[in-house]
Amino acid sequence: MHKIDEKSPFSAHLLQYSCNKIATMATIKIYLDKRTTRCDGASPLKLSIYHNGKTAFSSLNIFVHAWNWDESAAKVIGLPNRSSINAFLLQKRLEAETVVLKLTTDGVIDDMSLSQLKDAILGKEEKRKARKWENHEFAATFRKFISQKNRPGTRGLYEQTLAKLNAFCPDLDDLKYEDITKGWLTDFDAFMSSTMCRNSRNIHLRNIRTVFNYAIDEEYTTLYPFRRFKIRAEETRKRCLTVEQLRMLRDYPCEPHQAKYRDIFMLMFYLIGINSVDLLQAKKSDVVGDRLEYRRAKTGKLYSIKIEPEAWEIINRYAGNGIYLLDAMDRYGNYQDFAHRMTRELKRIGPMKRKGRGGKKVIVPLFPGLSPYWSRHSWATIAYGLDVPKETISEALGHEIGSRVTSIYIKFDRKKVDAANRRVIDYVMHGE
Repeated sequence: MHKIDEKSPFSAHLLQYSCNKIATMATIKIYLDKRTTRCDGASPLKLSIYHNGKTAFSSLNIFVHAWNWDESAAKVIGLPNRSSINAFLLQKRLEAETVVLKLTTDGVIDDMSLSQLKDAILGKEEKRKARKWENHEFAATFRKFISQKNRPGTRGLYEQTLAKLNAFCPDLDDLKYEDITKGWLTDFDAFMSSTMCRNSRNIHLRNIRTVFNYAIDEEYTTLYPFRRFKIRAEETRKRCLTVEQLRMLRDYPCEPHQAKYRDIFMLMFYLIGINSVDLLQAKKSDVVGDRLEYRRAKTGKLYSIKIEPEAWEIINRYAGNGIYLLDAMDRYGNYQDFAHRMTRELKRIGPMKRKGRGGKKVIVPLFPGLSPYWSRHSWATIAYGLDVPKETISEALGHEIGSRVTSIYIKFDRKKVDAANRRVIDYVMHGE
């Protein structure tokens, strides 16, 4: 056999012929399928396979918003983990194109249907074998699940669970699904109980359950220990202030450095218990007329709150100098820094005395457990006491109205929420 000179005209013609065959017979792309979206508005990225005038898709199990996708470059943009995601997408595309090139040079691609080409690209037999192996690697599946989460907060929660699992089981990487039984989960729960309350432990147990459900959906395992192991919740202590306590906090002569945190707490209350992340990251452009319109960081749901005069007064007092509505983000690196300080200082508001020869400062907190989240519970409790319908309270807090199916068909009148909020504020301000 003669060795072909790659620089020869014949070789160049052969290479051009192969490229033309690939271009005409099969095309591989990464495609953002905007036809389907999750509840947070993100759409799935898919491998697009075009062959003989038809197109097939294969999900890559990655979801991004439209504004995080550069269609012309076929790259994810604006996400902290975009480099790793883009590397993964490039790898998948190159793997598919390698299969197409081999089938083309073997001269068999012309006779293949789109379905057959898709099966060849996905390597169904190899995938089945890989799944059989991965069935024994719980930790590997857990990490894969985390890698598919776009929100830093969500990833952080699952990473905390993984850290707890590593502390309990040093050989976690060798742990198989069949090793995780009801007894194993009971022992893990007991291990956490020395440092964590029941509901905090339940967060980690639910995360493990979610990964098991994911593994079952991906056909990594058919085992499910949670059929016998039940996660029992502990009733949560009420975290709300009465109207009298709310007035006391609002008017209390706290220390100057605490006043801002107290005022922001009241602003959260006036905005129907808005979450701190949504308020602190709100931009001036999110104010449309007399309403604050934003997507909740937790759910991605579009939300709209009428800004009442009491709220405007606080917003104007602490207005941001740049793009943000409040100046907290002008002074702090991220909202979590401010929220952490706010939580700490709210717990310290109260009368202060000095004791001993050195005059040590001793604080007697008005509400030792107070946190920003209390604004949400307080608003809901006061609204309920004013006979505001539960459906209106649910809509105000961004919850489902009745069942999820019912919520799809109901377009709720925001004026009812606006009226309810005005009633709650008037009751706190004037007792009416």
